[in-house]
Amino acid sequence: MAKRKQVGKRVEGWKAKSWFKVYGPEAFGKTYIGDTISADPSKVMGRVMQTTLGEISQDYGKQHIKMRFKVNSVAGDAAYTEFVGHEITRDYMRGLVKRKTSRIDAIILVPTKDNKKVRVTVTCFTINRANDSQAHAIRGAIMKNVTEQAAQMSFEEFTKMVVSGDLAKEAFKIVKTIFPVRRVEIIKSKVETPVVMAL
Repeated sequence: MAKRKQVGKRVEGWKAKSWFKVYGPEAFGKTYIGDTISADPSKVMGRVMQTTLGEISQDYGKQHIKMRFKVNSVAGDAAYTEFVGHEITRDYMRGLVKRKTSRIDAIILVPTKDNKKVRVTVTCFTINRANDSQAHAIRGAIMKNVTEQAAQMSFEEFTKMVVSGDLAKEAFKIVKTIFPVRRVEIIKSKVETPVVMAL
């Protein structure tokens, strides 16, 4: 009997909670991305929601791009978010790796024009195997290009270019003049949160 009473209490607790509809940021069309539940709207703040770019854009060729958004404001039963990062699925990445070629990674922390910092991981897949000096030249060109692009764009503009693949296309144009490359992908991004120092 005691166990049944505990179950009853849990059900009552759920009834006291409310559902909040969660929407993506304006840069991604304020698209509905899901629901979250809480008894206290303040506890919805900071929650991270995950979806795919395919779901947001209704382009199911982009289901391999996982998107992460953090709730930064609540109004009534609606919660609004900010972009905090993305990542390419492992299955998609495995399909890009070929034998007798090189995979060259560059991890870059870049500030945007409005001084938001984003850490991006850019991967270049070559047609033939590159030697160390060629890999170094490719990595350097990617880092220079991405840093320059970020400095010219707002945070919203930059994140849209990262996720859409447009930034990777710009990097591809640069590195193909150095060595034969098959593809450039930004496989991961993460918005760096400023550290608040305690007084």
